[in-house]
Amino acid sequence: MQKENVALLSRYNRTMNEQFYEACTQLTSEQLEDDRGAFFGSIFGTLNHLLLTDRLWLGAFTDNPLQFNSLDERLCATFIELRHEREATDAAIAEWAETLTDERLQQPATQQLQMPLWVAVTHFFNHQAHHRGQVSALLSQCGVDYGTTDLPWVPGVVQWS
Repeated sequence: MQKENVALLSRYNRTMNEQFYEACTQLTSEQLEDDRGAFFGSIFGTLNHLLLTDRLWLGAFTDNPLQFNSLDERLCATFIELRHEREATDAAIAEWAETLTDERLQQPATQQLQMPLWVAVTHFFNHQAHHRGQVSALLSQCGVDYGTTDLPWVPGVVQWS
């Protein structure tokens, strides 16, 4: 993995989150909170889990560990607050991605995680895609169109040189 890959995945992650959160505005608070049988119950619960784990990983990558009690710990009381925090976290991920070098990606992820950083970063973005896939299924069940998710065709994500 090269730093360009991380920048691409960061843009994709941010764009998908914006797209999915916008799609969620078509639902009521009750619909967002309904337990739909996903790993984290509801659409809100799944989006909350993604925010928590993104902050967990980013904290590890930046040597600023996040303290938490469980992987389903609720971070925000409302969808509006969750969306705001998601946007802030995506901005922090983009800033962090810009600091990376190809050399850094070959070094250990953290003192505790001796795997190369590129392996941990691969998991970081794969985890996001995994749970967004769950959200896409839940939104589809609600009749909500969340748009194109195929990376090569998402406007503004792929930047050819």
